[in-house]
Amino acid sequence: MRVLIDNEVSKEQWESFYLSNFFSSPFQSHSFYSLFNSIEGLSANVFACEENNEIEALCVVTLQKEEGVKGYFSRRGIIYGGPLFHSKVTENQITELLKYINGYYKKKLIYIEVRNNFDYSAFNETFLNSGWSYIPYLNFQIKCDNREKVIEKFNRRRRREIKIAQEAGTTICEAKTIEELRDLYNIIADLYKNKIKKPIFPLVFFEHFFTTNLCKVILVKAEDTVIGGVICIKDENKGVYGWYGAGLDKEYKKNSPVVMGIYGAIMYAFDNNYLFYDFMGAGKPEEKYGVRKFKEEFGGDLVEYGRYLKIVNKLLYKLGKLYITFKSTK
Repeated sequence: MRVLIDNEVSKEQWESFYLSNFFSSPFQSHSFYSLFNSIEGLSANVFACEENNEIEALCVVTLQKEEGVKGYFSRRGIIYGGPLFHSKVTENQITELLKYINGYYKKKLIYIEVRNNFDYSAFNETFLNSGWSYIPYLNFQIKCDNREKVIEKFNRRRRREIKIAQEAGTTICEAKTIEELRDLYNIIADLYKNKIKKPIFPLVFFEHFFTTNLCKVILVKAEDTVIGGVICIKDENKGVYGWYGAGLDKEYKKNSPVVMGIYGAIMYAFDNNYLFYDFMGAGKPEEKYGVRKFKEEFGGDLVEYGRYLKIVNKLLYKLGKLYITFKSTK
């Protein structure tokens, strides 16, 4: 048994393992790994535990940090979706993979976080024994099995908003040009900067992303003007993930661009025979989170797949949390 990294991992074996894996999400694909490494300032590593020339476990770690001085205190590894495990993976194989990852980033990152999109509870003890913590975290997923029943489960107010928006001439379509993507990105970036106050990938990332088969951008328009939408990431007919979204609700109240963007993304999943639509997070159970209530009104299944956290540098992690607390109170 050995752990391989980056170019040591066979692309052909990786793709085969990914396509047949229960835990597969687009974030663990070779395409996403390549995308992340194509953007200046971003990078990713892939690790694979191999035994008898077969991959038993695989994990893509994206490396991220803020700009300027904050970069030193925000060095982190994000494992979107969760690692890929063979159906017969052993505890020892997972342990070896996590041990290698822990050691590799010992002096490079402050923390590593796994953002699970599936149920990894069967492997919980292995993560804990390898020095990771489990953080409860909620999400909503919609099974794309019966369109009428899904729409019936929408909150009455949401159904009414959709009807009014449609009567107002609001249209939903897929982005065809980079210019349309940029229009939506500007709306999303403004939301993140002025309200959410969290970092977002630069425009160039989404411009590259737009050219891949992983990307689908759902737009909401009033006449010919982009007023909102959702940037989705998808895989091979398995799931559609609503990654980033926003809308000009104040300026276009009757058009309900935020609601219509999500509605359009869900309908895209149905129209193209995907198994589910994933809302990409609904916060920690113990914390009040207005976005959770909003997402709940689309009638999806509430799940708690949680996150795993590995603190690599405890001192810098504490300093980073103090800095965030300080900034939020200003």
